[in-house]
Amino acid sequence: MEKKPDPSRRKFLVATTLAAASMGFSPPLWAASQSQSVETDDGPVKAAFAEGDISPEIGMEQPGNYGKQYHQSFHDPCKVRIAAFQSGSGKALIISMDALAVYQPWVDEIKHHIQEKANIKGDDILIAASHSHSSGPTAMVQPGQYDQAPAFIQELAYDKSSCADPAYLEVVKEVTLSTALHALDRLTEVKIGIGSGVAEKVAFNRRFLMKNGRTYTHPGQLNPDILRVAGPIDPEVGVIGTWDSEGKLIGCLVNYACHTTTNPGGISANWVYYMEQTIRGAFGQDCVVVFLQGASGDVTQVNNRNPDIHPSGEDWARLVGASVGAEAVKTLLQIPKSDRLKIRSHATILPLKRRMPADVEVREAMKMVKKTPEQVGRTAWIFAKETVLLDSWGTQNPVHKLPLQAIQIGPAVLTANPAEFFCELGLELKSKSAFPFTFPVTMANDCVGYVPTASAFEPDGGGYETRLTSYSNLEVNAGTKIVASSLELIRQLDPDPVPQHPKAPHFSGKPWNYGNVPPEPGR
Repeated sequence: MEKKPDPSRRKFLVATTLAAASMGFSPPLWAASQSQSVETDDGPVKAAFAEGDISPEIGMEQPGNYGKQYHQSFHDPCKVRIAAFQSGSGKALIISMDALAVYQPWVDEIKHHIQEKANIKGDDILIAASHSHSSGPTAMVQPGQYDQAPAFIQELAYDKSSCADPAYLEVVKEVTLSTALHALDRLTEVKIGIGSGVAEKVAFNRRFLMKNGRTYTHPGQLNPDILRVAGPIDPEVGVIGTWDSEGKLIGCLVNYACHTTTNPGGISANWVYYMEQTIRGAFGQDCVVVFLQGASGDVTQVNNRNPDIHPSGEDWARLVGASVGAEAVKTLLQIPKSDRLKIRSHATILPLKRRMPADVEVREAMKMVKKTPEQVGRTAWIFAKETVLLDSWGTQNPVHKLPLQAIQIGPAVLTANPAEFFCELGLELKSKSAFPFTFPVTMANDCVGYVPTASAFEPDGGGYETRLTSYSNLEVNAGTKIVASSLELIRQLDPDPVPQHPKAPHFSGKPWNYGNVPPEPGR
């Protein structure tokens, strides 16, 4: 566990790291010799990486869980991690924040400021949250969101709910802007490798079909009423690595589907911290690791069928992070590289309707929230509060305009949406994409809460993710529509061939002299 740095030095420090920084050791000779150029109509690919500190202060709100809770200790830094790419006129800026969620119009404001100062379009900028539950207050009720509501509704929203901190949002915006410009200003020719590994023992679907015919979220460890798991996991660890002219890994993107809910204790990037430490242990402390959350809406580190006692939060964070990081390391050590890859992007807006509670449910909820949580039960009170808030906000905003995005890096495509996307939907995207590598990026460019499969709303469905709240409320078929629109964006892109290792020369007909000697059994 890292000790908390001196606040005067750490306080929202723009701890940028040049992508071309020295690794501290020389790469093996074969690493440089096994790269290959893929023919495209673009120039050599360029890239740069940078990171900045966005750690919140002790006492700030810890986001999520629909209620107030506050940070009391520090474990490791929360960061904004940035990768910039260019090939010819094509650019892409990938921004990942150690945050529970990011929201419009704040995201658009950041993009606008970057556009003003750098030659890059807003559609070429992706801003995603890692979904760390131990990060700073960027979620959930946004500043001013309920200012037009009656005083009682404002009290429920601002005093009784998890809220973003306007001052913290401003600091994160400024750090992100300066870090992004730092990266864009230092683009240098690189080689890129793309591949994937498998981490199948640290992430688990948390939804189960029960003997009563319903689906429960986290029904309880070893619950005897469990019939079967209700959804898949995605064990793929997607990796995009970038090497400088000296063969040093300067940064990488890692895509994996698992909630960042291990909570090692205090302010933290969550298990992403230990993933970063594992990769840096192999490639050097200057390597910037940009994590992109996959389709993990129903996937966490919790194994409800585990016969053993669950690890502590600290041990769980190490287990998930180091396992994913080790798989990324193995992949990075083996993938071929190219210095000519297309960088392209497309984006669209998908309008989707909200599901709204019935009038009778709103009336009953209003009665409940006028009592105390102790009188009606805390869980019942929280969901009653959420019903009232949704009725207020959703009535005025019945349609949500979702930003969808597809960014191509050679034979890989990042397909971004703003949802806690069910894993099955992410796997469908992968299976129907024409790209050799398709990496779903969720919690990106906005936040719309959970988007389950349509089947989760059928009579045998249910569970926490299908519950109507002010956070999560899109129409039943939202997932199907997001997949269809995302695939349409992908179809507008043309994947590059996958880089290949150079082939070995034909056998010369002469074996190794030392190896072809006859046996000598001795006397």
